[in-house]
Order: sequence, then structure tokens, then C-alpha cells
Amino acid sequence: QGLKPLVPTKAPDPIFGTSKPAPGLPSTDPFLGTNKVPDLQKIFQRSDGLPVHLKRGYPDRMLYRTTMALTIGGTIYCLVALYIASQPKNQ
Repeated sequence: QGLKPLVPTKAPDPIFGTSKPAPGLPSTDPFLGTNKVPDLQKIFQRSDGLPVHLKRGYPDRMLYRTTMALTIGGTIYCLVALYIASQPKNQ
């Protein structure tokens, strides 16, 4: 009898072997918009002395300030909680 080869001798037919677009769909992808990368590169590479996380103006400033306020507030809260937890208990 002998051993049978594990690899098929004939390649299977491709399942997705067509390059035609599906019927009823537009030929271009509607989700692809204009390329915004060159515009963003101009903004972020401008030498105006601002750090990169503040380059886009007001929304970036508000996010930065909110993050800093939450960080400082959380630090103060933790320090107060540690101080209160370290006080001896009155019985």
C-alpha cells in the first residue's frame, strides 16, 4: 500500500478569487475621506515654541488643564487619606 501524501497534489480553487466589486455597492469606499496627514504635519511641525500636546489650540489646553487638575486633586486626596489613616484610633 505505502503511505499517502499529506499535501494535496492539486491546489484548491480560491474562494475569494474575484476582483469585481459586489453588486449594489459603490466602486469607491465612502468611509475614506481626504488625507489629513499633510495638514496635521504642518500644524505639529510648526516652530512656535508650544509643546506638541498643546499645538491644536483650545481643546488641547482644556484637556491638559483638566488632566493636571485631576492629577493634583487626586494627589492631595491621597495624601489627606494617608494622613487620616495614620492617626491613632481613639477608643
